[in-house]
Amino acid sequence: MDIEDDIHKAFFPEHLVPQLSHPLVDPDDHQLRRYLSAQHLYQWLRFTMHFEVGVVCRATQRIADGSTGLSLTDATRMDAYKIVVDEGYHSLYSLDVQQQLEFRSGIKGLDYDFGPFIAGLDAVGEDMPQHRQLVQLLQVVVFETLITSILSDIPNDESLIDIVRTTVRDHAIDEGRHHAFFANFFKHLWGQLDPSLRKLVAGYLPSLIVRSLQPATSPAHAALAASGFSEAQAREIVSDCYSRETVLTGIRRSAAKTIQLFEQIGVLDIPGGREAFLAEGLIAG
Repeated sequence: MDIEDDIHKAFFPEHLVPQLSHPLVDPDDHQLRRYLSAQHLYQWLRFTMHFEVGVVCRATQRIADGSTGLSLTDATRMDAYKIVVDEGYHSLYSLDVQQQLEFRSGIKGLDYDFGPFIAGLDAVGEDMPQHRQLVQLLQVVVFETLITSILSDIPNDESLIDIVRTTVRDHAIDEGRHHAFFANFFKHLWGQLDPSLRKLVAGYLPSLIVRSLQPATSPAHAALAASGFSEAQAREIVSDCYSRETVLTGIRRSAAKTIQLFEQIGVLDIPGGREAFLAEGLIAG
């Protein structure tokens, strides 16, 4: 299949685009479903572009340059710098891939605002600004140890546009290494915290998990509105497809390895730690 034929493949797996399962979204309207899938992919690419630089690199650079206040080996700092380079490249090619797909398909991406996500993420711990840098390290530990369906499902789906599969496959390979690094880094971080900071961290982590995985519904709403749904219909579709229980089920699934890591290290054994994870619905009572 040449490059021109390839663009007629799917943009994104339909089972990973919640709004496509709604009764109001015609299962036989190929053009509509293709448009919504394209916008869902574009939103993920733009999120990745912003997140890698705005969240991952800002904290990982501090690990690399030794300004975390932690005792770290030269090898750890060098590995952190390699991750900064990786993530900068992920950001670059996410934007590049979107622009290629827009040009080849004729489907332009809608505006995307990363501001609400980063504001929500940074709101965790804002009551204690003296620990802002610690919280930023925790943000990266949480996100880089999560396992999402996007990275596991897309590379092997031959129904998708090839550049989407290869982009996600390359990203997934890097994230496998990053996962191992940050799991190990958290063990070092935890081991160097005093009891008062451990209690603080145990309280922050559940909120960081939820805010890291909380899906942005504004892009879905905008795509539905742009494709002809009324305001009431768009709101209904988003409300039904992103219900609290549906979202929480997805969060628990993606965060299972991360929570397991925290439990193994003893985070949930800190007074109030298990209760904090229970309160966010991340573990069973």
